Amino acid sequence: MTNGIRGLALALSLVCFAASAQDQERMTEHTLKLRPGAKSPQATLADMAWLVGRWVGPALGGEAEEIWSPPKAGSMMGMYRLVRDGKLVFYEFQTLAEERGSLILRLKHFNPNLTGWEEKQKTIDFPLVRVGERIVQFEGMSYHREGDTKLTVYLAIEGKDGTVHEEAFSYTRARPERQ
Repeated sequence: MTNGIRGLALALSLVCFAASAQDQERMTEHTLKLRPGAKSPQATLADMAWLVGRWVGPALGGEAEEIWSPPKAGSMMGMYRLVRDGKLVFYEFQTLAEERGSLILRLKHFNPNLTGWEEKQKTIDFPLVRVGERIVQFEGMSYHREGDTKLTVYLAIEGKDGTVHEEAFSYTRARPERQ
C-alpha cells in the first residue's frame, strides 16, 4: 500500500471514530450511553461470538456464573446465576439479538423460585454503543476481554437516590465440566 492510500485509510478511520464518539457519553469509568437521538453502530453477532461458553468469577460478594450459547437465528442466549454463602441469590436470562443492523442485549431477573423482578412484558434493554477490538460497549454495560480466557464486565447500577456506581464482574472462561 502506498503512503497516500495508507494516509487516506487512516484519515477515514479517524473520521468514523470521531463521528461515533460524538454519539456517546460516559456514564461511569468503563460504561457509555448513547446521546439522545443517536443510533447504535452497525454490528452483527459475529462481533460477540467470542463470548460463547461458560464464564465464572467473583461478583457482588459471591460467585457468578454466566453461560452463552452460539449465535443462531439472529440471537444468542445467556444465563446468569449468583451464589453467595452457598445460597442462590438470583438468576438472569439474557439475549443478544441483531436488530436494525446493530445489536441489543436484553435481560430479565428472577428470584431463586423463578418469580420475576421485572413486570411480565418488560425487559431491561442495553442498546449497542460501540464495538472495539477487545471492548464491546452497550448502554450501561461494557465487555472487556483479555485473550480468550479473561473477561471483565462493567455494569452501571443506579441507586435508589439516583446516583450511578459501577460494578465489575471478573470472569475466567471455565472448562467444560465432566459428568
